[in-house]
Amino acid sequence: MLIASLIIVVIALVFATAKLRMHPFLALLLAAFAMALAGGIAPKEAISIINDGFGGTLGYIGIVIALGTIIGVILERTGAAIVMAEAIIRLLSDRFPNFTVSLIGYIVSIPVFCDSGYVILNSLKNAMAKKTGISVVAMSVALATGLFATHNFVPPTPGPIAAAANLGIADSLGLVILVGLLVAAVTAIVGALWASRYSDPANEAELLEPDPISEAVGEEIEEPEPDMTHRPSTLASFMPIIAPIALICLGSIASLATRDAEPGFVADFFIFFGQPVVALAIGVIFALTLVKGGDKKDRFHQMTVDGILLSAPIILITGAGGAFGNVLRSTPLGDQLGAMLTGLGLGLFVPFIIAAALKSAQGSSTVALVTASTLVAPLLPDLGLDSDMGMVLAVMAVGAGAMTVSHANDSFFWVVSQFSRMKVATAYKTFTTATLLQGISAMITIYILGLILV
Repeated sequence: MLIASLIIVVIALVFATAKLRMHPFLALLLAAFAMALAGGIAPKEAISIINDGFGGTLGYIGIVIALGTIIGVILERTGAAIVMAEAIIRLLSDRFPNFTVSLIGYIVSIPVFCDSGYVILNSLKNAMAKKTGISVVAMSVALATGLFATHNFVPPTPGPIAAAANLGIADSLGLVILVGLLVAAVTAIVGALWASRYSDPANEAELLEPDPISEAVGEEIEEPEPDMTHRPSTLASFMPIIAPIALICLGSIASLATRDAEPGFVADFFIFFGQPVVALAIGVIFALTLVKGGDKKDRFHQMTVDGILLSAPIILITGAGGAFGNVLRSTPLGDQLGAMLTGLGLGLFVPFIIAAALKSAQGSSTVALVTASTLVAPLLPDLGLDSDMGMVLAVMAVGAGAMTVSHANDSFFWVVSQFSRMKVATAYKTFTTATLLQGISAMITIYILGLILV
């Protein structure tokens, strides 16, 4: 009954946002409350769960979105984004821009959460789309799927680490990383190939929402042209992006190296500065150095105002998505799905199906990785997966399921769609379908590896 209720609520949510043009913020809150009632949660408790989910999501990503948007506005207005795009095109050529931006996402998301990575790289992606003449929809999907690939398979991202620990393979993280890089590469390529279907910018206007600043002021306004009077250097242009990514990487390495010991001063230093909020704040400081001219203070103030204006609806929608996901996690939905699927006896497909059901039901890839691996752990001997390689492939199968699929209850779905200004229907057609293809292709790869190695 609860699973059927979820299907009805999700269909209603898609219809309300895509056809009735209801704002996703309101639609998600209504969906969250409806699902809470369907799950037997008292109305008063449902409000508390929705508040906790909204606040918990924004406690992690809200400030990151605001700071990242401010950095993006500065990079665009100062011409730094164009300088970065030109440098990458010189290095990698402009023949396959979708694969180039997917590769960037694939590398960045190894230590950086995919939503933070998308926020950081959004302005670079937009500049590359403009420079190469590729649709921003295609570039957005390519970047998002590249980030999503390593996020689900490659430590030190917390989800794969937790899954490896739950399945008893924590002492062989090197093997998990090695196999994870291979499986993630396949899914990144699939995502980039799917994104390439939308490379033609001719129909872009039909797929995107109007500019939010234009909507806010009630009239169409031209996007300000970058000020190339004081053209920034390549290094200075990259620093607002490189510095946060480097700090987050070092913080992840320090956390991983000291997870079984008390961190010392150096580790504490990198762990602190590797927190996304701190790292992005430092990125803003580097971005400030790009603003030149006599009216530097006024221009920086206006860029900050525009960044906050752009980030506000994204923050609200992302928080509402977190509220919806928290409601689903508070119902017995996960237990019902686990009980229904654990007895199927399909080898490596069992962890995949369980994780996919949990991911699609409650939205969070990390929660799906942790919960599914916990459910699967006692079944490994019966599934023939109790060898070292069997457990590694079980981690991979859980990761493949945990990316199948990203839709309205996933905060990353809203980060991608809102930062890219995609219509909700466009996001389902492009990004959600891409994550489905990624999950299926990953599972096929894992199954083939299982035939060879187990």
